[in-house]
Amino acid sequence: MRKFRALFAIYFQETFAYRASMIIWIMTDIVTSITMPLVFLKASALKGGPIEGFSGSDFVIYYLSNLLITMFVTSHIMWDLAMEIKEGQFTQYLMRPHSIFQTMFVRNLVWRILRTLLCLPIFLFFLYMFRGYLTGASLTLGITFWVALIMGHLVSFCLAWALAMLALIVQEAHSIFELYYVPMLFFSGQLFPIAMLPEWARSISYAFPFYYTSGFPTEILVGRVSPSQAWPLIGGQLAWIVFALVLGQFLWVRGRRHYTAVGM
Repeated sequence: MRKFRALFAIYFQETFAYRASMIIWIMTDIVTSITMPLVFLKASALKGGPIEGFSGSDFVIYYLSNLLITMFVTSHIMWDLAMEIKEGQFTQYLMRPHSIFQTMFVRNLVWRILRTLLCLPIFLFFLYMFRGYLTGASLTLGITFWVALIMGHLVSFCLAWALAMLALIVQEAHSIFELYYVPMLFFSGQLFPIAMLPEWARSISYAFPFYYTSGFPTEILVGRVSPSQAWPLIGGQLAWIVFALVLGQFLWVRGRRHYTAVGM
């Protein structure tokens, strides 16, 4: 715990020093969460009723909830790690008296916490702008939501960790990372609610890890997944965490034989 607190303090100072850069990234991430409610509000008005069980208010509540959840849950740490591996800076982590996994976990956790906090004013602004659609809105903040939220964060981080370990083996991993975002956008619930999909498409989304990151806790929060339905899906989150950890460890052990730390 002393190491954890020390790492947390170090990365808090490092991350907070680049808050302007963080705000820029936040602004790019909120585009989908702000524009998609407007699209579906217009579509609902043209149709004159709900779309796949979602009213205009439901869309607003879903996307605003997903915005804040995504800020905390989704990890992109593989980009930084891949660059540090390529430039030889990764060696510094091998010399420290704690595991690289622990260092990266704390580094990512600090970034996600500060990013969520800095997003709050923007979130409150859009909450005010959409206030007319929030009348009668109710959120489910039970134990299943908090468990799913934490597990979703772990799923995303462990997947990012496993992807980052590819950079120890292949010379250019960034193209692989780009490919990762294609199914993530479709199956994570960020682009559109998974509950809107046909049954066969929902079954496909449950077979991938992306839904278990941000889409699943968002659907619990807005009442689309009941507590009885949530626990089996939490089991799915646990399964993906274990899979990503095993894959990451395998790539880490194999990748160390390739790492030369020669830099650019």
